Amino acid sequence: MVTITDAQHYLLYFLICYLSTLLLRSLFNKYSTKPTPQLYPPPSPPALPVIGHLHHLTTAHQAISFQNLSTKYGPLLNLRLGASRMLLVSSASMATEIFKTQDLAFADRPAFAFADELPYGNSGFFGAEYGDYWKFMKKICMTELFAPRQLERSRNTRHVEIGKACKKLIESAENKEVVDLGGELMKLTNNSTCKMVMSTSCSENGDEAARIREMMMRTLGLATKVSYGDVLGPLKRLGFWLYGKQLAEVSLEFDELLEEMLKEHEKKGERKELDFMDLLLKVYQDDQAELKITRTQIKAFLLDLFIGGTISSTETMQWTMAELINHPDIFNKVRQEIKSVVGNSRLVEETDIPNLPYLQAVVKESLRLYPPSPVVIRKCRQNCKIKGFDIPQGVMVATNVYAIMRDPEIWDSPNEFRPERFLASSNQVHDSVEYNDQGPQTSEQNFNYAPFGGGRRRCPGSAVALILVNTAIATMVQCFDWKVGKKGDGNEANKVNMEIGAGISLPMAYPLELLPIIHFNPFVSSI
Repeated sequence: MVTITDAQHYLLYFLICYLSTLLLRSLFNKYSTKPTPQLYPPPSPPALPVIGHLHHLTTAHQAISFQNLSTKYGPLLNLRLGASRMLLVSSASMATEIFKTQDLAFADRPAFAFADELPYGNSGFFGAEYGDYWKFMKKICMTELFAPRQLERSRNTRHVEIGKACKKLIESAENKEVVDLGGELMKLTNNSTCKMVMSTSCSENGDEAARIREMMMRTLGLATKVSYGDVLGPLKRLGFWLYGKQLAEVSLEFDELLEEMLKEHEKKGERKELDFMDLLLKVYQDDQAELKITRTQIKAFLLDLFIGGTISSTETMQWTMAELINHPDIFNKVRQEIKSVVGNSRLVEETDIPNLPYLQAVVKESLRLYPPSPVVIRKCRQNCKIKGFDIPQGVMVATNVYAIMRDPEIWDSPNEFRPERFLASSNQVHDSVEYNDQGPQTSEQNFNYAPFGGGRRRCPGSAVALILVNTAIATMVQCFDWKVGKKGDGNEANKVNMEIGAGISLPMAYPLELLPIIHFNPFVSSI
């Protein structure tokens, strides 16, 4: 059994080894006579020995720390975070290089830390290396799961799930119960994703649904902690020792659950209407398939869909509702727009959304301020140049879309919630740029607005996410007034605390606890 004293000794030994390695490397580089070509790396802020630029990361969220760095030192920076090298991109013109001009050169993502020691490794889709497997799974996503015909087919599913969520909130309102709206919205998005992927609502088994959501949050939190270990170089195993076992355990829990789901689908046999899980199993069982995929890859892919499809949409809806509650004038404008289009006799539906431009502007503005992936990570696949600077193969590239979409050189009053900037009549939207659900579109596309990233690795599920978010927000505004329940530190009366929590996404620091008050009950006949 290892005692605390033993652990301290091991840590001391590792520190000595690490510092010795750095010293020897610096001496070798200093006295090496081997000629090297003249390279022009991007500028770098002042660094400290060993830790590099880690001391510049002074806030709880990396996107904000990176924004502070770029504001002071420039839009393209060469950073050293402990033992890791990173290229930080913080302007729309530089992002265009990454997402468009040299998209193929930056089409990889860094391998997840200690992937070979975890059940799924790098078998998932979103973190997969750019190659045949990734391209094949992307094609399946775009032609099957997120294809227009599939979105049309799944419309009723989303309508039913939104109706269930609305009824649950009406019950809470009647009982004068404060609800964790974030938790309720997570159930909605999780159930909608489950139905789209495997024709089964997770809500049909309350205990199982709660277990899935709890495992998703654990997985995301632990994966974040383990991945941060990369900055420690030879000491990065410390992070894995602390959290790796827990991450492996929750991954195995997911594996057992997903295996049960796959077996249930296999037992059902051939069906006329195939869901996405049926399709994946069909490819898996087909010896003549374009690409042979493994059972592990199927489960890793499904896990990516559950986590990505649930958490990003949930957080977007939370931030949007929080801003609307804090801006009652904007809330009332959305409600009046819905009333003018939908009337007072039925619940708003997906088909109404194209006729609700102000609602869409509200969601776009929320995505601008709180993008689902505030820092988009890529890896350089080959040596290349950006604006005359040399970028080496293998370096990690972090594009800070959070900073770009709050850049005062692009956006008026960038930190203010102003949906009007996305209306056609706004001076904020220049004639050469048309903002739509895909971002700013021009003959020469720029990336002033890129909440879902860009290029070939842009989030493939953004279309269905926007459909669900817009419709759910419209329902929350149409049916309820809201009062703030419990308050976080420093919160004003009936104001939502807008502090950002720690994490690789942009979670709210405090639960969105609200008291719903019925404004319109669509389930009660007006007769």
